[in-house]
Amino acid sequence: MRIDKDSHGTIITVWVVCILLTALFFWWVKAPWARVIFCLLTGFSALFSIFFFRVPERQAVGSETTVTSVADGEVVIVDKAFENEYFQKECQRISVYMDFFNVHANFWPVTGEISFCKYHPGRHKLAFLPKSSDLNEHATSVIRTPDGHEILFKQIAGTFARRVVSYSQPGLKVQSGLQCGVIKLGSRIDFFLPLDAVIKVAEGDIVRACETVIAELPR
Repeated sequence: MRIDKDSHGTIITVWVVCILLTALFFWWVKAPWARVIFCLLTGFSALFSIFFFRVPERQAVGSETTVTSVADGEVVIVDKAFENEYFQKECQRISVYMDFFNVHANFWPVTGEISFCKYHPGRHKLAFLPKSSDLNEHATSVIRTPDGHEILFKQIAGTFARRVVSYSQPGLKVQSGLQCGVIKLGSRIDFFLPLDAVIKVAEGDIVRACETVIAELPR
């Protein structure tokens, strides 16, 4: 396991804040029991910041036709929806919601090449709400496989997530299972897949990035 490279600054900030708060608390409060409790709280917060931004080692099972989950979390939507940013047509949609304790590093879902990517500043509504897909801060990436199929996924910030990091660049060659970015705090991933893709998950399923197959593309 390693720590996400784009989160070092956030972790350092958390640690500095915890140390300063502890110093101020010790200056104002002399009761030993209160100091112990406060140290436990700030110590937990500092250590949790490292745990939160972990990037675990995973056994990637994706390929050019096998689509794996971008993130850990729960499948909250499996339906058909009109994708209005790139495809401009009806697609199969899968949404994965990440809670506060899920790994928030994200991983390429399929092997191919980035054909489109765009960052969208926006609001920070609750990530599980349907409108958050369009209104919240998010980054859109489209991967074209060697067979010519394209899938789109959005990294969507939530109420407490204030930064979306995407490694997407037009023309970038990507490999399923390698890290593609991170979303800080509670958030969501939306997938838009071809109508002839075979969906392998259902609402309520718990998925793991790199290891859970969410769809198979036609060969």
